[in-house]
Amino acid sequence: MKDDPVLAQLLEHRYASLVGYARLVGGTRDDAEDLAHDAIVAVFSKRRRFDSLEHAHAYVLRAIASRHVDAVRRRSRRIGREAATAFRDAAVVQGPETAVADNDAIMAALAALGPRERACVVLRHLADQSVADTARALGISDGAVKRYTSDGLAALAATGLVGDDAAGVERETSSVRTGGRR
Repeated sequence: MKDDPVLAQLLEHRYASLVGYARLVGGTRDDAEDLAHDAIVAVFSKRRRFDSLEHAHAYVLRAIASRHVDAVRRRSRRIGREAATAFRDAAVVQGPETAVADNDAIMAALAALGPRERACVVLRHLADQSVADTARALGISDGAVKRYTSDGLAALAATGLVGDDAAGVERETSSVRTGGRR
């Protein structure tokens, strides 16, 4: 793992981006650093070989999202509904990663979403992943991605942070891709 040149490039050139993405998905800066670190270790400890920095970066992004969803599931099972409520209401610590992560209103609105809705909105609209890529990353169907994204955007629209037509655009785009079916 130490001698992997793609890992070295990833850590040097994309680590801040990965932590910023993990913060959008997971909440606090400390949690984000742990989440990004765990995903990097998991991805590179399996001796995967990546042909480019972009391929490795995309793979780690998917691992961050998957690990976040898995962690929320484990927490919910172990502690019950109180853990899910506490997670949604967790305080957001401001950090310098990205303009979106610096906006407390957006971070609070994202924190209010359920973990799947949040992961889908972040992957689809902030990480610019396709429906299929998001579905693969989260282990859910394309239709579920569209539904969670639509619901998440509708909730964000209700806060006034995104346009009222944001969820409608997602539904409209989904219908075009699937021939009118959601």
